[in-house]
Amino acid sequence: MPELTLELTEQQAQLLNTVREQQGLETMDQAAEWLIKQRMRGASLKLTGRNRALHAVGGPRK
Repeated sequence: MPELTLELTEQQAQLLNTVREQQGLETMDQAAEWLIKQRMRGASLKLTGRNRALHAVGGPRK
C-alpha cells in the first residue's frame, strides 16, 4: 500500500494525539487510520441503511 505523508496543523496534531491516548494507540499514524476507519464505517452504514430498523416496530398483527 502506498505511504501518504500529511502536513498537520497544530490543532490537527492535538486531535490525533488525543485520539491516540483515548484509544490506547502507539502512534499518531494509528490514530489517523482509526479515525478514517470510523468515518468509513459511519458512511457505509448511512449508505446501506444497515442497523436502522433492527428493533421491533409495533406489536404482532391479529
